[in-house]
Amino acid sequence: MKKGYLVTLLIFGVLLIDQLSKFYIKTNFEYNEEVLMFGQEWARLHFVENEGMAFGITFDWAYGKLILSLFRIIMVAGLIFWIRALIAAKMPNGFILSVGLITAGALGNIIDSAFYGMIFSASPYHGGLAELVPFGTGYGTFLHGKVVDMLYFPMHDFDLPEWLGGGNFLFFSPIFNIADAAITTGVLSILIFQRKFFQDGLEEQKTEETEGQQEITAESQEEHTEAPASDETPADFDESPEKEQPA
Repeated sequence: MKKGYLVTLLIFGVLLIDQLSKFYIKTNFEYNEEVLMFGQEWARLHFVENEGMAFGITFDWAYGKLILSLFRIIMVAGLIFWIRALIAAKMPNGFILSVGLITAGALGNIIDSAFYGMIFSASPYHGGLAELVPFGTGYGTFLHGKVVDMLYFPMHDFDLPEWLGGGNFLFFSPIFNIADAAITTGVLSILIFQRKFFQDGLEEQKTEETEGQQEITAESQEEHTEAPASDETPADFDESPEKEQPA
């Protein structure tokens, strides 16, 4: 499969899973509702909404959310342009797919920010489910929607020693979504496997160059070994002038 088709399929697959999970949580969970996944205490679905950046960071001024949304759109446009450049440069699949994961995650959260405020009613903090509403009649305006988060993995509590400040530390405390997971996976893949990605890329380029040289050599040999076609018969070359008879 061509690299362009492969990364496009990856992006659409991540977006589909991300949006389906968010639609389900938004319309079936009350705000802060939590259920266990597979009966495990450390794996939970916990519905919250993120009004700003990751980890619940928000802005205290009116245009902060708008600027954040516009920044995300510009970033995604740059990532798409970069993916096209990577494909044209014949970079290794692993690196291109990692950038594709980052792009898919950013797109997933942009969809929330851009449209969820226009198509959903609000999720009340004190009970009640959100509903799909006619376009433009939701809880917010264009680019002012909230990002839906639901994945929560509180794996272990630690009591910190006094020399670290004491108190209790929970690992892993953030609540995130499929889009966030895609971004994190893409970034970590690049950081961890970047050397392997570029080694594979160099080997792939050498293989392509070797195959190209072999094809050129084979074509050259075929040209030299092919005999030129001729319509002349041996009789055509036996047309020597008749000897003159002595007088």
